[in-house]
Amino acid sequence: MRTLLQQLNITGLDTNAYIDNNMKNTSMLPNIGIAVSGGGYRAMLNGAGAIAAFDSRTAHNSTAAGALGGLLQSATYLAGLSGGSWLVGSLYVNNFTSVQSILDQDTTAANSGSLWQLGNSIFEGPDSSGIQLFGSLDYYDTIHSEIDGKSDAGYNITITDYWGRALSFQLVNATDGGPSYTFSSIADATWFTDAGAPLPILVTDGRRPGELLVNGNSTVYEISPWELGTWDPTTYGFAPLRYLGTNFTGGSIPDNEKCVRGYDNAGYIMGTSSSLFNEFLLEVNSTGLPTVIESALQDILVHIGEDNNDIADYVNPFFGFNNDTSHIYDDSMLTLVDGGEDLQNIPLHPVIQPERHVDVVFAIDSSADTAAPRPAANWPNGTSLVATYERQFLPIGNGTVFPSIPDTQTFVNLGLNNRPTFFGCDANNMTGESPLIVYLPNAPYAYNSNVSTFDPSYNDTERNAIIENGYDVVTMGNGTLDKQWPACVGCAILSRSLARTNTKVPDICNTCFQRYCWDGTLNTTAANYTPAMKLADLRVTNGAAPHVGAGSQAALIIAIAVGVALLM
Repeated sequence: MRTLLQQLNITGLDTNAYIDNNMKNTSMLPNIGIAVSGGGYRAMLNGAGAIAAFDSRTAHNSTAAGALGGLLQSATYLAGLSGGSWLVGSLYVNNFTSVQSILDQDTTAANSGSLWQLGNSIFEGPDSSGIQLFGSLDYYDTIHSEIDGKSDAGYNITITDYWGRALSFQLVNATDGGPSYTFSSIADATWFTDAGAPLPILVTDGRRPGELLVNGNSTVYEISPWELGTWDPTTYGFAPLRYLGTNFTGGSIPDNEKCVRGYDNAGYIMGTSSSLFNEFLLEVNSTGLPTVIESALQDILVHIGEDNNDIADYVNPFFGFNNDTSHIYDDSMLTLVDGGEDLQNIPLHPVIQPERHVDVVFAIDSSADTAAPRPAANWPNGTSLVATYERQFLPIGNGTVFPSIPDTQTFVNLGLNNRPTFFGCDANNMTGESPLIVYLPNAPYAYNSNVSTFDPSYNDTERNAIIENGYDVVTMGNGTLDKQWPACVGCAILSRSLARTNTKVPDICNTCFQRYCWDGTLNTTAANYTPAMKLADLRVTNGAAPHVGAGSQAALIIAIAVGVALLM
């Protein structure tokens, strides 16, 4: 954080001296969270561009003056939901690799990497080259065999098991997608125990069997390498992730029960937070796949039954726990669904909990809120922030405080969904402890990255263009659109800390807050949203992987194949 704040160049504040003066009481220093929204591959790739900008390992001067590299390493929490969980989970399961390293695998001579090879859809399976050595039918046979193993062990299976295993072929750089990889194993890695990375948290919603809708009163669960659980006053408990699948009763394991390990398969955990994507499997007739592949998929559906079409079915570790408040204390199974089904598509829930004392959250929103035909469709309009704001007033709010948020029409009319916006700038105007929210909505900086949530495949060139656009979103085109933006990021990071230490706010920060803080203005007039390109449109000439972070000028020469058609 010392290095990061220095390179952000907050004139009028000696950030090194500030850290020195407060280092004996680290609670005075900033506590940073990052939240990456859902939205399928669009969210994964747009979020990847943001994380690349925040990562000091990204090439092309990511730690030079004015760059944001190091923000990732300075953060305490990194939360992901649905497509965002694919990003977070993939980076961590693969030894906290970098986005840059994933893109660079395409340019190596061996080209043996399997990460984020999205040219073949999840229905087809990977190319029969590199680390994978079989075709589509073998791919399905392999997945089917692995899931049968879970079933033979006596556990319920749902389509999410298949979905999670299929995702692993794209997200885990190991043979067959690493079937033995568990999410809890992250906690044993040296880079994790040495605090070399933020705590990864994946978000999912609880939905009891037979329920069809998820609303704001639904319990929000979080999954980290340590635990699965919730802060909500319903269940209000956490269970050790590595022992999921074990029959807990009343918060402990009965003497006649054995501990189970390996239930938290990494793909299954990532699939749990994106179970909405089972719609892919439920609509296989529209995929245009060969008949033999469609038949194999239909066999899977018949094998499972469509009653469980969008849940992940866990052995309930909270059986007999908190009986007075829990809705699931007498359920043998804990059924979880896509974390965005309650409209909170940005995973803010874990990072606004008072006990975590987060000062600032960088909220990367790749939601598909707008519904007009392209190019106006699939852009965010603040719906997720509105949902999180409203939830604090429900009984399940549990003392969480969230800044005031305008209606979605105001987001569009004032352009709050088209540029970075700060919410909650005045801590004195809050009813309790709450972080400042730096809202970073997906917008067309150098590429129309508003691809459909259900687009199943992307060639490397479009993948790279979406990542590059995501980089531009959080850096304001590498400072092209606002040279003071890096300093404004630093001011946002320090805002709550400066207030706690009674430190005079530098003039540049006051200027930043006037420019980026929502001032409470409303404009609810109905209006259409058709965003214009902010920078020069990317021209694609080949499939080479770019070095993200080169900025919008270098982006003009990034290779993307001529004639690439945007997927509908």
